[in-house]
Amino acid sequence: MTEAASSIQIQGRTGPWEMVLGLEVHAQVASKSKLFSGAAVGFGAGPNEQVSLVDAAMPGMLPVLNKFCVEQAVKTGLGLKAQINLKSRFDRKNYFYPDLPQGYQISQFDQPIVGEGVVTVERDDGTTFDVRIERLHLEQDAGKSLHDQDPNATYVDLNRAGTALMEIVSKPDMRTSEEAAAYVKKLRTILVYLGTCDGDMEKGNLRADVNVSVCRPGAYEKFRETGDFKHLGTRCEIKNVNSYRYIQQAIEYEARRQIEILEDGGKIDQETRLFDPTKLETRSMRSKEEAHDYRYFPDPDLLPLVLDPAWVKELETTLPELPDAKKARLQSQYGLSAYDAGVLIIESDRADYFEAAAQILFEKTGGRDAKLVSNWVTNELLSKLSSGGHEIANSPLPSSDIAQLVELIENGTISSKIAKEVFEHMWAGEGRPSEIVEKRGLVQINDTGAIEKAIDDLIAGNPDKAEAVKDKPQALGWFVGQVMKATGGKANPGTVNALLRKKLGVEG
Repeated sequence: MTEAASSIQIQGRTGPWEMVLGLEVHAQVASKSKLFSGAAVGFGAGPNEQVSLVDAAMPGMLPVLNKFCVEQAVKTGLGLKAQINLKSRFDRKNYFYPDLPQGYQISQFDQPIVGEGVVTVERDDGTTFDVRIERLHLEQDAGKSLHDQDPNATYVDLNRAGTALMEIVSKPDMRTSEEAAAYVKKLRTILVYLGTCDGDMEKGNLRADVNVSVCRPGAYEKFRETGDFKHLGTRCEIKNVNSYRYIQQAIEYEARRQIEILEDGGKIDQETRLFDPTKLETRSMRSKEEAHDYRYFPDPDLLPLVLDPAWVKELETTLPELPDAKKARLQSQYGLSAYDAGVLIIESDRADYFEAAAQILFEKTGGRDAKLVSNWVTNELLSKLSSGGHEIANSPLPSSDIAQLVELIENGTISSKIAKEVFEHMWAGEGRPSEIVEKRGLVQINDTGAIEKAIDDLIAGNPDKAEAVKDKPQALGWFVGQVMKATGGKANPGTVNALLRKKLGVEG
């Protein structure tokens, strides 16, 4: 058995199993108004404050398609390297929707606006895998039923009703819960870069329906060869999971649940389930509907959607640099490792901040160490921003300050250790790095005479330890620490180390 095969297997009582995962990600379109009405879209409004007559399904009210939402869907399709269908249509999906007053959902069935595409996803170990996109279609969101406002009644808030959603449906190409979470992370990054969805999972603006099935080893390979789903187990869909951690926990519980049923001689019912994050388990919601259960038919109030090829081409030219391309460029242009570039491109604002600092440093000094800039951005700065509840886009420290701090390290004005102290003063609002270094007298001591005197005094006061270093070179660290202490941490560590080795007769 190969290492890759063993990593996707789950051991049951009767032998190994494998899980097969496909996701339907619902991404709220970044738009100021709804898909078929002019009602505002926004989080935090009072109940039913963002509801038009169309959303409320008043008699005679007809939907009017929001062109901007179509544009956002097309841009997303282009970003997913997917087929843009120049002709698509909207259908009515008939189901009992207690929080959609018209009693059906306007969606797209067999003619979606975006067809097949592919997303390349990176695992934690740096390897990659492809997730095939089956389709992306536009549809309207439902409202929200509130069951905790009154013990005898259910309230309905229609603010979300009619909000534009992009449903991005993947092929069953994921084999572990980690891969599923990594896929959603990558998808979210692409959407945020494109500006087509804000990716806020906490507000429900990005959420996933997770399809889970289990099968014996070898069955998935037969499915990929033939395309016949009979080789896979019966799938269950876990609805509306809105965090990476919950996605993983829901998958792991559900796979185990299905394995136990099958090993006990039972069968899996195709159903829709919900994940309970407090109990870390899934529970049945309803039997899973098939397409014919929804009685799809073309919406008679909406004409087929026909796109101008020139318009689509024009949109393609406006796409920003996407994560994979940015990562490759950061590596080639700044000499960053794949890991460092990957950390930076998680957010476009983070990558932009780094580049601004790196460019300032390059212009002033030739930018000897972009890696050092990356370290300061992704470690110290991001840590401070996170603890203070800030986003890097509104960082209280401009990128020019990070560039100047790195410049002071590079030219030997301060050591890396002193730089951390300077950074704390910067964060406290005491000024620019160079001002802080001058005001607080933090300039690094590079004068070998001053350092040599501190070393001589230390050796004279500790002759036994000085003699012991010859037999135990690792004891040199104590001397380094004492010299740094004697100089207030300002001595150049490299000079200290070199002089100590020379005076104490330590090779290396």
